[in-house]
Amino acid sequence: MQLTEFSASSRVTVFPLNHLIVAYTTQSSDAHGLGDIGIVAVVDAQADGDELWRLARDLGGRAQGPEQARWILTQASRARVVAAYTNLPDAKWTAHIRRRFVLDALFANHEVLMTGRMTLGGTEFFLKT
Repeated sequence: MQLTEFSASSRVTVFPLNHLIVAYTTQSSDAHGLGDIGIVAVVDAQADGDELWRLARDLGGRAQGPEQARWILTQASRARVVAAYTNLPDAKWTAHIRRRFVLDALFANHEVLMTGRMTLGGTEFFLKT
């Protein structure tokens, strides 16, 4: 997939996953604001997001795209629910999306998973932790 870049301000949950720092946010595909697009991205200038899919395969034991996507979304939504690391209520971010995956059914309130790399404004404090 061609790299897609976009920026926004929204709630972002940042959490550790294995050796990665991961950011999770949602976007809406229409004016209803349902957050049906899950964006899960690695916070690292060298990352491309494929690290998440490899973790889903290696740690999660998921071999197929839909299973891997659900595993990635499960990790992200779990981190948000239990406040595993850092919740940024109105973070400014830029996502460099490398992969867009349409789920075969609604999962964790998402129809689409996007993965890639994310940069966050003012993130020095948690990148050092």
